[in-house]
Amino acid sequence: MTSLFSPLSLKSGVILKNRFVLAPLTNLQSAPNGVLSDDEYKWLTMRAEGGFGLTMTCAASVQEEGVGFPGQLGCHDDKHLPGLTRLAAGIKAHGSHAVVQIHNSGMRALKRDGMKLMCPSDNEETGAQAMTFEEVQHARDCFIAAAVRAEKAGFEGVELHGAHGYLICQFLSAEINKRTDVYGGSPENRARFLLECIDGVRAATKPGFSLGVRLSPERFGVDLLEIRDLAQRLMREAKVDYLDMSLWDVFKEPQDELYKGKPLAQYFTELERGGVRLGAAGKIMTGAAAKRCLDSGFDFAIIGRGAILHHDFPKRVEADPNFSPITLPVSADHLRAEGLGEAFVNYMRSWKGFVAEAA
Repeated sequence: MTSLFSPLSLKSGVILKNRFVLAPLTNLQSAPNGVLSDDEYKWLTMRAEGGFGLTMTCAASVQEEGVGFPGQLGCHDDKHLPGLTRLAAGIKAHGSHAVVQIHNSGMRALKRDGMKLMCPSDNEETGAQAMTFEEVQHARDCFIAAAVRAEKAGFEGVELHGAHGYLICQFLSAEINKRTDVYGGSPENRARFLLECIDGVRAATKPGFSLGVRLSPERFGVDLLEIRDLAQRLMREAKVDYLDMSLWDVFKEPQDELYKGKPLAQYFTELERGGVRLGAAGKIMTGAAAKRCLDSGFDFAIIGRGAILHHDFPKRVEADPNFSPITLPVSADHLRAEGLGEAFVNYMRSWKGFVAEAA
């Protein structure tokens, strides 16, 4: 079986030093205008220093109208370049592959006066309005422009956030996307927005710039078999370096009764992969779980909560393959010592049972 500490080569020519990838974790730490904060810089560079082969930012906005969180890192304006440049250099200084996850919340964006919520179709629940054809193409071009901006800042790659019910995922969903033009209807048409983002990023960035895509195969109106078929297409066309599958639990069965009977992960690990790498996120909290992820057929393990608890999770697993993180709940002081700023600590208080109540 592949070692967690074996190098991993990507199609773009990048070689990751190991199989540990930092999950793109929402943390609310940047300035209200998306400019990088010292807290966000510290959080991410500590993970690079802690041994992650690939260090990925939180979801970074590609469009003002698509900002989804207060304190979200920005990648949609040149005012973000100085902070992004500093961050890229800080991550790369520790030998970690530096990646920005680029993102548009679509109908899940923060509601602000005078700003329309975007969605492929009218959405009664959120009040979002159907995007015009021109708005769809503008949103696509904003993803491409954000990738170019990330490259200019010194980042070595981007990941397109196509999961969790955000804009790209809204296009993929037959439940949400009711368009009748070339961006709606068939699975191929609903995937067109993502595919055009991929082609655009590839055309606009230099050879050697890595490109990943995050997908979720359940919830948010998507169908498991449609996402499986899309994953197979992306692997077959080999325009991306890797797929990042957000499974919530890497070792569970599908939630849809129709698809139970085998692990959710197997729907993707059994695909013909070619040179495209496949990773997964979801409750990989221990060294043993990370190894099991690879043993089940994935190329890399994406670490979220474990990386919040221990900035040096990979180094700890290297020293002790059976490493388990500190028991929950943890103190706010523990999280501060692990490089979380106050906004991030407060956000973690919203995760049930994560932060101990002060005495």
